[in-house]
Amino acid sequence: MTPFPVDPDARVQATVFALVSSKRKNRKRFAEGCVSEMQDEQSALAGHDPDRGIHAAVVYGPSFSSESQRAYHLVRWLC
Repeated sequence: MTPFPVDPDARVQATVFALVSSKRKNRKRFAEGCVSEMQDEQSALAGHDPDRGIHAAVVYGPSFSSESQRAYHLVRWLC
């Protein structure tokens, strides 16, 4: 069982490397506008800039939230 909801109607959901724009790292879900998918782990780590609130992560999504917004779920922070 996954620790986050899996959208059975979604055609493209995957675990991907990403840069997440967030001032706080204690959140588990992020709006699509806060997430930039990256090609690989090295690209995500290269874009990591905690002073600007940009963090390298592995995320799952996108899926639709209960508010009908596309969201990504945090799998783990890379740093």
